[in-house]
Amino acid sequence: MIERKEVLKYMRTASAVEDAALLALIDSCTAAAYATITPKTIYEVLDCEADSSGVTIASVRFESRRLAQNLQGCQKVVAFAATLGIQADRLLRCAKSEGTAQLMVCQAVLAAMIEEVCDNLEAQIKAEHHCKLRRRYSPGYFDLALESQKDFFSLMDITKRIGVTLSDTMLMIPSKSVTAFIGVEDED
Repeated sequence: MIERKEVLKYMRTASAVEDAALLALIDSCTAAAYATITPKTIYEVLDCEADSSGVTIASVRFESRRLAQNLQGCQKVVAFAATLGIQADRLLRCAKSEGTAQLMVCQAVLAAMIEEVCDNLEAQIKAEHHCKLRRRYSPGYFDLALESQKDFFSLMDITKRIGVTLSDTMLMIPSKSVTAFIGVEDED
């Protein structure tokens, strides 16, 4: 269960707020999210080869010096996708109809929730594969173009497996979805 301080972080406010109405709104939105959302995740461990200008992952080329630096020395990479599903987008639409404060809190709750899902998936991968993981790196970060989402989606059947699609601008639908690469290091 996400903590209030995480939600407050995403709201860009102090972590020690004493506003009873705001805290009640956070609790209400959090309860609604956990009652209605069933997150979905998928991942695959794939071969990778980094050079100075990019990375080849399972025969797909990603041009990004920063991603190459992140994966330097890794023979394997985890490609993963996670989503809170269409229920999260429905909660956001309902919150929008109730006002700005409700929308802001709901947005923060869902951001904290998808982050928790990603963190839990990383812990699962570490436990299953007895490895160390590097930091997540997603399409749209630094010099890895958002358009590389299309190539990322080609690595796994993301739409069929967890229901995430890409818009014509390469944004994911449902909106509270994440794709990322994580370099795999063997545990010594």
